[in-house]
Amino acid sequence: MGMETLRQQVLERLDHTKEATDEEIYDCIDEVLIQESKKTYLPLKTRVSLRKSVFDSLRRMDVLQDLLENPEITEIMVNGYDTIFIEEQGRIRKLEAQFLSKERLSDVIQQIVARTNRRINEASPIVDSRLEDGSRVNIVLNPIAINGPILTIRKFPEHPITMQDLIGWGALNEELAELFADLVSAGYNIFVCGGTGSGKTTFLNAISNFIQKERVITIEDSAELRLSSVENLVRLETRNKNVEGENEITIRDLIRSSLRMRPDGRTIKK
Repeated sequence: MGMETLRQQVLERLDHTKEATDEEIYDCIDEVLIQESKKTYLPLKTRVSLRKSVFDSLRRMDVLQDLLENPEITEIMVNGYDTIFIEEQGRIRKLEAQFLSKERLSDVIQQIVARTNRRINEASPIVDSRLEDGSRVNIVLNPIAINGPILTIRKFPEHPITMQDLIGWGALNEELAELFADLVSAGYNIFVCGGTGSGKTTFLNAISNFIQKERVITIEDSAELRLSSVENLVRLETRNKNVEGENEITIRDLIRSSLRMRPDGRTIKK
């Protein structure tokens, strides 16, 4: 029995007049699997795999779910529904896995942007968003992306990297770390620049540990900074225009607002 056939049977059984809970979806999947196993023998391993695959396609991130749960994978690059690349331990490789259709990929994309109250369509085909775990997401639709939709997910370590981690890896030495500690404590302006994947966000998170008891305001296109050492923290995020082309909140708007929020000279813009 194929996963798509099972998925369709589950959808037919669900009550679409109300929002189903995770437990109800799992129960429905189990009912279909039991019914099908009476017709054709399904090994336990196959049943467990089908159960997870169907649930991921209905409630989570479909074929991307296992990739998101793998801590060794740092980037996921979807070049259209049938082409997926990943970066794992610093190396990029193509996967055999793919979405079953362009529509399934589009469903995942709409699910992602809805979580952050953003919209993406042909009129606004580019959006930056994030996942619940803070992973950065960039999406570009047709016709801007000719072989789209294009979905790029940049994952971040579960535990923020510290300055001691960077020293241990040889990214910088003790003297340079002490210099940054002095610069941060003195309130200097610091610009963190670099290419894609060069570690800008990681480094900014690391030097934030030098911030003492101050009120900090972060301003981002898509919230991904994790300043775990800062207690008095305000996190601001831009907002795209709505369907009517109104109610956009820009970085300029957030900077203007932040000046009235009592920052102690610590407004971090990304």
